[in-house]
Amino acid sequence: MNSIKPETLTFLKNLTVNNNREWFNENKATYTESQENVIAFLDGLIKEMSGFDEELGKIDGKKSLFRIYRDTRFSKDKSPYKTNFGASLGMGKGSQKGGYYLHLEPGKSFLAGGIYMPESSVLKEVRKEISLYGEDFLKIINNKEFKKYFPELDQDDKLKKIPQGFEKEDPMGEYLKLKSFIVVYNLKDEEILDKNAIKNFTKVFKLMKPFNDFLNAPFL
Repeated sequence: MNSIKPETLTFLKNLTVNNNREWFNENKATYTESQENVIAFLDGLIKEMSGFDEELGKIDGKKSLFRIYRDTRFSKDKSPYKTNFGASLGMGKGSQKGGYYLHLEPGKSFLAGGIYMPESSVLKEVRKEISLYGEDFLKIINNKEFKKYFPELDQDDKLKKIPQGFEKEDPMGEYLKLKSFIVVYNLKDEEILDKNAIKNFTKVFKLMKPFNDFLNAPFL
């Protein structure tokens, strides 16, 4: 089974301290090898994950991988390259559906699931679903095994007040304030390099499936 090679993490570590075009061009062959390693790993991961989510059978490792080149047009940070390999497995890259995400970065790797910063119309529908079916939502996120890996939902950019269109006393109010519905499981480097990483990551992603199904329910 495909695994992430130590050389791939070493490349990212070196890129972090040499984030310039001259170094990158001199090490283009190492980048290509690292990229191919990640794509092969993703192909294996997608195949394994398709066992519990057949929608993933429509994508492949190469298409799911984000470009390493940064868009610096509107950023104060003009570093030309990302220092990670990120892959959208039905999440992000223009998708408004709940899905999965893999982030490989030495010391900062993680698995994520859910919907990240959806457009306002999608956000409103998800909030409605949570308000109407709060018990079902709580049952999913308070599941013992789910809670073990994801103690809480991501709280970034949370509103201070319950959004318009919902009762101030809504028992699901704290969740309605969220702008994203994301769960994250942080990974150690040794978990990334583990020869059983594909099976281990699949287990974690599988726990996200009921959460994603709930988020996607309004759009079926």
